[in-house]
Amino acid sequence: MISRIDLRGSLPADLRDVLPRAELDVEAALEKVRPICEDVRHRGAAAVRELTARFDGVELESARVPAQALTRALEELDPAVRAALEESIRRARLVHRDQRRTDTTTQVVPGGTVTERWVPVDRVGLYVPGGRAVYPSSVVMNVVPAQEAGVPSLAVSSPPQKEFGGLPHPTILAACALLGVDEVYAVGGAQAVAMFAYGTEECPPATMVTGPGNIWVAAAKRLLKGRIGIDSEAGPTEIAVLADETADPVHVAADLISQAEHDVIAASVLVTTSVELADAVEKELPGQVAATRHGERITEALAGRQSGIVLVSDVEDGLKVVDAYAAEHLEIQTADARAVAARVRNAGAIFVGPYAPVSLGDYMAGSNHVLPTGGCACHSSGLSVQTFLRGIHVVDYSREALAGAAPHVCALADAEDLPAHGAAIRARFDWEVPA
Repeated sequence: MISRIDLRGSLPADLRDVLPRAELDVEAALEKVRPICEDVRHRGAAAVRELTARFDGVELESARVPAQALTRALEELDPAVRAALEESIRRARLVHRDQRRTDTTTQVVPGGTVTERWVPVDRVGLYVPGGRAVYPSSVVMNVVPAQEAGVPSLAVSSPPQKEFGGLPHPTILAACALLGVDEVYAVGGAQAVAMFAYGTEECPPATMVTGPGNIWVAAAKRLLKGRIGIDSEAGPTEIAVLADETADPVHVAADLISQAEHDVIAASVLVTTSVELADAVEKELPGQVAATRHGERITEALAGRQSGIVLVSDVEDGLKVVDAYAAEHLEIQTADARAVAARVRNAGAIFVGPYAPVSLGDYMAGSNHVLPTGGCACHSSGLSVQTFLRGIHVVDYSREALAGAAPHVCALADAEDLPAHGAAIRARFDWEVPA
């Protein structure tokens, strides 16, 4: 059901080349989304409606979801689901509120200061995927940090669903209503990203687009990056578990399955020092998979080249492997798990010990589940308040403070053969600034 790679003894020089990884050819998808985005750019709302009919089989009079549909979705929401969403929102707000930045002023010299101001982007388009599953949790994870950052204008877009009259899934609409978001669009895929990037008669253009999606969403974000800011190009979800002989194989198998449930190209990777644990997990997987609703999808994901069990000599080598893999979600199920987790450098989010499974982070830990995939955790972060903020340096110097810096500015300007830079300094003084 799942392949095995033996790296005991010595690790290869480039671990990334031998570790399991899903293949996602965003470059190939670029040429397919380019005409879609250009169509939206030139024809606006009419193009969005026609593309929605072509790709989703839904005829829209308007892409914007009526306010009464949001109200109705919240009124009809299962009380248990509402309570869970409200608690998820509460916990997410606690964590993200503490991420707010404060302005900092540094006195460089008497009369000369630099202040770093943190200013939210003007407007964001938040994408919430549809398809195989319903993701009201992604509404929470996108909206809460944007709100806590102080973004003055935000809108949500999610694919229309035939079975719900061409609207996004009602649980997604209910989550938007709970969060006070009243601007919601029934648009999915590349056309949603283009709608936010260029704007239409119905939807004003956004400064930034965030949120996970399929390969077409990722390709559109790559294509339009620069016109809009993006959080990341989200690829297939992934979990890595670093475990030793102390781990419970039932727990490990369940956690691998939980991520494989997302998609046939989802990645589930176990890195372990224990052959006995590897054997026990392999033995455990078939029975647990058989008991799930989405067994066929999970089986394909676990058997794919993106999933596997990696054997290592010791925890030291295990850390090297998981740092090279840079998982979206990384569980540490070892002895002294907290100390081991503290040594990890590359991961979207780290889950420590047997009672912090990835499922907790998906919904209720308070952390964000919009995380870098495909090894991008070695250079990128998950969605946070910081995603929606820009640091602006405000430079405030008196005449005296500038005079003190003037000779140095002019010397560097001359060294770079940019004499007009020095002249801009000299123009402010009656005396000659020495070279």
